[in-house]
Amino acid sequence: MTELRSFFSSTGPLADILEGYQPREAQTEMAEAIANAIDTSQNLITEAGTGTGKTFAYLVPSILSCKKVIVSTSTTKLQDQLFNKDLPIIRKAMRGPFIAALLKGRSNYVCRYRLNKAMESTFGFGKEEAAALAKIKTWSQRTKVGDISEMTALSESDPTWYLATSTVENCLGQDCPDYAECFLMKARKKAQDSDLLVVNHHLLCADWSIRENGFGELLPSAEVVIIDEAHQLADTASNFLGNHVGGKQLLDLAKDSLIEYHKDATDLPALRNACEDLEHEVKDLRLAFGIELKRGDWKEITQNAKIQSSLNAVKDQLQRLCNQLKLASVKTKELELCSTRAEELSFQLQDILENNSGKWIRWYETHRKSFTLSRTPLDIAKEFNAFMQQHKATWIFTSATLSVADKFDHFAKNLGLGEIQSEQWGSPFDYANQSLFYHPKGLPKPDDPNFIPAIVEFVIPVIEASQGRTFFLFTSHRALKQAAELLEYRIKFPILIQGSKPKAQLLEQFKRKGNAVLLGTASFWEGVDVRGEALSCVIIDKLPFASPGDPVLKARLDAIAEYGGNPFFEYQIPAAVIALRQGIGRLIRDETDRGVLMVCDPRLLKRSYGQIFLDSVPAMKRTRDIADVKAFFQDHPTLQKTAS
Repeated sequence: MTELRSFFSSTGPLADILEGYQPREAQTEMAEAIANAIDTSQNLITEAGTGTGKTFAYLVPSILSCKKVIVSTSTTKLQDQLFNKDLPIIRKAMRGPFIAALLKGRSNYVCRYRLNKAMESTFGFGKEEAAALAKIKTWSQRTKVGDISEMTALSESDPTWYLATSTVENCLGQDCPDYAECFLMKARKKAQDSDLLVVNHHLLCADWSIRENGFGELLPSAEVVIIDEAHQLADTASNFLGNHVGGKQLLDLAKDSLIEYHKDATDLPALRNACEDLEHEVKDLRLAFGIELKRGDWKEITQNAKIQSSLNAVKDQLQRLCNQLKLASVKTKELELCSTRAEELSFQLQDILENNSGKWIRWYETHRKSFTLSRTPLDIAKEFNAFMQQHKATWIFTSATLSVADKFDHFAKNLGLGEIQSEQWGSPFDYANQSLFYHPKGLPKPDDPNFIPAIVEFVIPVIEASQGRTFFLFTSHRALKQAAELLEYRIKFPILIQGSKPKAQLLEQFKRKGNAVLLGTASFWEGVDVRGEALSCVIIDKLPFASPGDPVLKARLDAIAEYGGNPFFEYQIPAAVIALRQGIGRLIRDETDRGVLMVCDPRLLKRSYGQIFLDSVPAMKRTRDIADVKAFFQDHPTLQKTAS
């Protein structure tokens, strides 16, 4: 503990290398709590407000413990930040050496073998794909780690990456001629040899779903597991413990099988027919669902004869392809892998179609060109608790938003953590002086059909007072689109709309313009860091209750009610509070930030449960008068400067 205090002190190693470093007592206390938990092998929940410096607070005691540590965070972007920005600072400050490694899912690493095969193929590639493959090939010859995030000439979401990366189903493993130079295998080897390994929740949960006894083949045995952005873990775990079959998976199988047919199995024309027929039936099934993009209950499938018929046709054609691939599988390793993929997809589809146990939720989702059929566990608490019991590590859960009115019951219950020690530290920022919470009088009810047009009239004076510089956050895409149309000719500031460009580009444009209004939904409520005057106002349309029509949520709420609980207070309110806290967290990101928070939902004061939300909001000054908002910005003239 003495060493920790010294490390974070004003005369310690961090102060020596970080210009303007200021010790934060909450950060030191959090580090001490984590060190004590590791030393005594006690699991721990820690919540630390924005600005505490929680990343250093968990990294330093973890490294000093000299134990094998896994750190899991929510996204690959946060992985990169932690590994490439935070760890080098700590390494420079540390006196003793340590080995750190970064490991992502296999789709994040270029596959030399599949890239070369794609370059050699003349089947089915257009000019754009050929040009993208050429760019990937050039980059692959100079990269050292093969992480596709390194390549700036091609977006990580570009569909061409499918041709240059591998999946569990199509990887040749040790039979691959490029196995010795495989970027993924090299990354896994480094992971095995590391003292501290940085992964993400998807990889952690995918590996958990592979093996029932501890970690699977991807992650090394660890003595300490730190879950950062822990508020997202339950949703990710639920997804990976389920079963999903998507239209894209089926089309990719048909396409890959057809490529292998043209290479090595042209003497089996029935294989080609099976591939083409499956592709046709999958596209017909997407059409049968209709044009609306939605998540729906399985009853909608069973009660719709057209969808049911089309789904049965997909199942039959998939089985037909399985039969043809089984005949062709003796020809090449690639055809054998396609056969294995087809058998696995057929099994998964059959499992979804037949398994209507009360322990599972069956549902579907439609995408623009595809669909997903899913079977999700009703409750993951027992499974996750068993996982922790099987793997005897010290588990540390941390985030800025885990509590509801200063209690961790909701988070702990969702993961089956039982009685667990918890610690909490507020943000070091001076919210009382740095921010203002505005909740105007006369707001319409959220179910009012004119809700968005009405709140826009309240919002415009706030945007004008803040001179743009605003995040306007919505709980639905429909509301966002409606507000965008209404604001287009009403304000003089640039309007940036989620979906018009990639998220990273929108954020960069928002920062560069300095007076923009960005309209966003769920993906902008968290994980977005805009410091300084460019973001001086956050407006939230409604309390972020998840849609009660969502099939997964509805099933879980019904289950709580069946056991005599109150689903609204036990599940919906806690989840909405945490989501709201994430949205509010976009406003104040450092000691010099100032800004106004506006929440347009009258339920804050007109419903008894509104107090739960208010009790979970930082200690801001509150007002219901627009004059106070204008005065707030006039009192800080730097906020009045309009960017050129």
